[in-house]
Amino acid sequence: MAVTIGMFVAFARGKMSTEIVSLLTIAVIAVGLYFFPLAGTQPTDGLALAFSGFGHYALITICSLMIMGRGLVVTGALEPTARFLERVFKFNLQLGLLVSLLLAFFLSMVINDTPVLVLLLPIFVSLAARGALPASKTLMPLNAAVLIGGMATTIGTSTNLLVVSIARDLGMPQMGLFHFTPIVLTAAVVALPYLWLVMPRLLGDNRTAADGETRRFHSRLRIGEDSSLNGKDLSAVMSKLPADFEFIDTPGGVFQPQQRLRVSGTHEALEDAMRTLQGEVAPAWVLERIRRASSDKDLDIMVVEMAVTADSRLISRTLPTSGIADLYGVAVLGIHRPQPLIGDRHQDMNSVDLRIGEGDVLLVMGLQAELQEFARSDSLLILDGARELPRRSKAVLSGAIMLGSVGTASIGLFPIAISALAGAILMFVTGCVKFDRVGRALSGKVIVLVAASIAVGRIILESGAAGWLGQLLSLFLQFLPPAAILAVIMLFVTLLTNFASNATAATVGTPIAFNIAQQLGLPAEPLILAVLFGCNLCYATPIAYQTNMLIMSEGSYEFKDYIRTGLPLVLLMTTTLSILLALKYGM
Repeated sequence: MAVTIGMFVAFARGKMSTEIVSLLTIAVIAVGLYFFPLAGTQPTDGLALAFSGFGHYALITICSLMIMGRGLVVTGALEPTARFLERVFKFNLQLGLLVSLLLAFFLSMVINDTPVLVLLLPIFVSLAARGALPASKTLMPLNAAVLIGGMATTIGTSTNLLVVSIARDLGMPQMGLFHFTPIVLTAAVVALPYLWLVMPRLLGDNRTAADGETRRFHSRLRIGEDSSLNGKDLSAVMSKLPADFEFIDTPGGVFQPQQRLRVSGTHEALEDAMRTLQGEVAPAWVLERIRRASSDKDLDIMVVEMAVTADSRLISRTLPTSGIADLYGVAVLGIHRPQPLIGDRHQDMNSVDLRIGEGDVLLVMGLQAELQEFARSDSLLILDGARELPRRSKAVLSGAIMLGSVGTASIGLFPIAISALAGAILMFVTGCVKFDRVGRALSGKVIVLVAASIAVGRIILESGAAGWLGQLLSLFLQFLPPAAILAVIMLFVTLLTNFASNATAATVGTPIAFNIAQQLGLPAEPLILAVLFGCNLCYATPIAYQTNMLIMSEGSYEFKDYIRTGLPLVLLMTTTLSILLALKYGM
């Protein structure tokens, strides 16, 4: 208990990083159990307990899920769904968030919590990059909606099944799939306004502040021969174009094949516009050459920003006269001119072919080796923010792998650990995720935090601390009214859940609740349901549930963020569920 409290205080204070606190916790457990082993164990058994988290199935599951999520992102498999939700968010940000919360809630009623969040996580990270609400303001409410939905049915989480199974072993009747769904739905109605309107306001904005202006690139858009827009006018597509994209030359009449139009926009806006208008912002022959080289060499296509220095041979040249594509096999997608320089060369900005000047930023696409050769030879400075283009040829494949993994786990064909690991292996074998890109998919902070939480959960259970707390609790419950008894049991299990694990809380809490019901002459079912609900109230710490850890890196969350937003939700749900249980069972 001292180790658990010490870890909690260190996390809450935030003076040391999560990784350091987690590793120190593991070290204290390992050294402490070596010199003071648990009864009936050897000193070396403590080392195995302390470091068991690094090989635990829960950690393997989380890492596998992060790898599969990375596969969906780098192949662009989620772009259609992201664009649909983006349109909802563009119509109204609050409506978009509400629709997302309801979607997450109802999906998690019939599909295990973890696969649901894994499916939604990369979508909302992508939406944040497209200008919707920042990921830090959406992922925490989304995770809470998933967890609340998961407690609504017996198959919502594996913990629900564990509690129901233990209760059946204790002699209670079998609970059906929707046995307690009405109670959870009513509680969800109470909690939804908090998730929707309050929780996002308690969370910071993890978007990186731009240094100065957002870069807008000037380019020439070529309409393809096979474009579905040929023969249509601008008004037919304006509503589909991104907000950060504009035509410098407003096209007169209808679009024609091979028509070239001067446009400007951010990098993301240019990509969206090319996809919508089915055009290119660089010569088709060089783009095809880059794609063919990428396929032959099995290398990712990169898009980088390069600043033109005073020594560059490109100064005063236009793109057609620069010979960049012929010399280096890269494509310049656009040119950005910093605002202070526009006034000096305003007339040049309106010319048909923009002349490159010192300080301009080029948006360049190609393979990494060719990009570096171009920058070195023409005296360009590569800026931060290189991006890999999605490997869209594998989008359907990566989506099928994810759906297969999620589907087999949700119907109970395989454990989530097995299906997720198999899915991650398939992502590697099929090339959806490259082996040298695994580091971008995994978070070291999450890995050591999971390992530390597993070790703490085991020592709480095996040292007898959980059992002792349960015995102490039963001494005082006899003096409380029934609704308060339900609330105390729920809070006790919630405490175990947030600092140990759901399985520990279910294993310890269910027999205790059953015994308390017998001793106090109360119906056992509402007390068992109080345990089941308490096992799912895991919002207050990142170590409480694996979905909490999955969002930690993407949302840039700190331990205190979980406490600040999770504690009010725990108290709200505990109060609501306790009252509903007391009313339902006439207590």
